[in-house]
Order: sequence, then C-alpha cells, then structure tokens
Amino acid sequence: MFPPSASALADETDDGQEVTDFYFAGLITFDDEPVSDVTVEVSGNGFDAKTETDAEGKWRLYVPEKEAYTLTVDESSLPEGVIVEGDSASQKVEFGLTGTKIVNLFLGEGVRETTSFIDQLLSRMVGGLNFGLLLGLASMGAALIYGTTRLSNFAHGEMVTWGAVIALMCTTFWQLPLWLGIIAAVLSGGLLGLAMDAGIWRPLRRRGLGIVQLMIVSIGLSLALRYFQQFLIGGKTHQLPGASPAPLKFGPISLSYIDLIGMGISIIVILAVAYFLTRTRLGKATRAISDNPQLAAASGIDVDKVVRFVWIISGMLAAISGVLWAYFRPGVKWDMGMQMLLLIFCAITLGGLGSAFGALIGSIIVGLAVEVSTLLGVPSDLKYATALVALIVILLVRPQGLLGRKERLG
Repeated sequence: MFPPSASALADETDDGQEVTDFYFAGLITFDDEPVSDVTVEVSGNGFDAKTETDAEGKWRLYVPEKEAYTLTVDESSLPEGVIVEGDSASQKVEFGLTGTKIVNLFLGEGVRETTSFIDQLLSRMVGGLNFGLLLGLASMGAALIYGTTRLSNFAHGEMVTWGAVIALMCTTFWQLPLWLGIIAAVLSGGLLGLAMDAGIWRPLRRRGLGIVQLMIVSIGLSLALRYFQQFLIGGKTHQLPGASPAPLKFGPISLSYIDLIGMGISIIVILAVAYFLTRTRLGKATRAISDNPQLAAASGIDVDKVVRFVWIISGMLAAISGVLWAYFRPGVKWDMGMQMLLLIFCAITLGGLGSAFGALIGSIIVGLAVEVSTLLGVPSDLKYATALVALIVILLVRPQGLLGRKERLG
C-alpha cells in the first residue's frame, strides 16, 4: 500500500526523520479525497517525532524501537469544520509481527473542542513542576558532591540510570514487588556512591590529582557505567510496572496517580535533605567543608568521613530521581541518564555552583522552561535547549547564579 519512497532509501527523510526498520504509516482522507498538510505526531519511550501528510494524504513516522507509542493528529491542522472521528485523534499504537504498522484515521464533520491558552499554560506548568522536582533530587546530590570535592561528576547521569535499572531488574526481570524494587534501587544507589568514593575518588584525592584530571576520570567512568548498564538490560526501552496509567482530571490539569505520588515523594525527600543540611551535625559539617575545607579539617571535622557520606546521600538521591524519571519519560533505557546530565549541570549552574538549595531552584526553573517552551512554539525535539537559554539569560544578569557563592549548601 505504501511503497518505499526515494527519501526512504536515504538515512534521513525530507522532513528530517532518521530512517529505521520500524515505522507507522497511514492515509488521511475526507469524503474520499486526500487531505494534505495534516500534522501527525508519535511519542513514547523517550522519543517523539512529527510529520505532515503529502499531496496524496499519506504520512509515515519512523521510530527507533518496536514498542508501544502514542499517535496524535493535530486537529488544528485539519480543514475548518473537520475533526478526527471517535478517539483516534490520540491513540495507543503497537506493532504486530512486522516492523510496519498501518494506522487508519477517519475524518468527519464536527466542531473541535479547543483548550484555552491559559488552561494549556497551567497544565504545562504543573508538568514542569513535576519534572523540576525529580530533576532537583539528582541536581541536589550533584551539587553536594561539587560543594565538598569541587568535582563536576560526569558520571552522575549514570548514577540516575542505575536506580532505574535496579528497579527494573528487581520488578520486571525478577518479578519482585514494586516496593521492594524501589527500596533495592535506593540502597544500591547509596552503595554505588560509597563504592565510587572508596574505590576511585578518595585514592585519587590522596594522590593530589587536579580538578581537570578528576573530571576526565569521571567522563571515562561515565562511559564504563553506561555500557555496563547496557550489558545488564540491553539496548531497548523497558517499562516499570504500572507505567503510563490513565490520567486523572483536575480541571484543565491531567495528572496520573503516579505523577501525584512522585511529586509527593520528591517534596518529602527534599524536605529531608533540607533538614539534614540545616539541623544535623553532619549536615552542618558538610556546609563547613563546602565553605572552607582546610578550616573545617583544622577544627576537627573528619573531611573524608563527611565526603563519603555525601557520596552515599548523592547516590540515593540519584537513584530515587532515576525511578521517578523512568515513570515520567516513561521507560528505562541504558542511556537515559545521559539525557538528564546536561539539565543537571544547567540547574546547578543556575542556582549557584555547590548550592544544594540553589540546584533545587535551578531545577524547577529548568523544568518549567522545558515544559512551557513547546506551548510557545518551540519544537518538541528542541525543548531541552530552552534550559540553556534560561541559563544564559540568568547568568548575564547574575553571573554567580541565583544563590551565589556565599551560601553554597543552603
């Protein structure tokens, strides 16, 4: 029905899609006449792409994996007075035995239900807050590491992935209860942080390696962990139990029960970290080391002990963030942490280098910028770049970041 076009023989289609072995295709007509320039979008498993129907009403969307996706027709691109019949304007689509799936879309006369800009903005802001909170967990951990060691840890993205991978292996691979998988993920995140500090960072610090050398080591460690995790779960995207539940409506806002639980967990953990930094003896020692490690050591603080504890806390925060990120995307993939790493660094820089609370504020700004940007016309595949725009704007006004250097850890 749909013979390969000339562009399909290349590595990329005319509309910028990467040609793969898997694609959805279809034909859109109205009154037996083809409808051109209709926008069709596919999303899911951390991937999204869009295209438009040609003069014959045909469309084709390539995807990287043989997984389930959501196919959406932008009804605003349809002719006036024409809608997609039934619930097919946005539907779940899956492949059969082959890597090709033909999706039939039926048009009819009707009145489109539109959502006001304010309602859309409110919905995107809530989504951005959800994303910013889970990003904040990872960013606060990375900020604590930087504050106490001055290390920009490029392996932090893989620490985020590690939490999701352990939860996936416990639940989907080994069929253990979800609550047990989450506990195992958090504990394994702390153990990973402990092992990294005891086995790599503390010996290197004692040898007196410079910051640039340590940063290069962290890049190599990042690659090693990333491909080790690919060895554990393979190259495809996996789903955690209960992923993509039906959304609950709160006026114009759509949130699933997993979103609500995730936001609640994020807030509780953030408050616990705040209490640790401001009320506990070890937290105050952490802040002292961030301000002046030599003075802290001279006053009797065991710097190595505090730094090791920071690595454990950071690993646990990254693991929690990884599990929540796997539900937000949704899906677990071996390189998912790499997608978050740039946003983590962006949030830390926005808030002020080394400030855990600044990293949280920066994360929320990044989350809001990413989610709201698509409403303002930014293509979905470029929405993460808006975080960098926000970073540049704020640093032009306040080069030291929002909280600056006077209060690095709170």
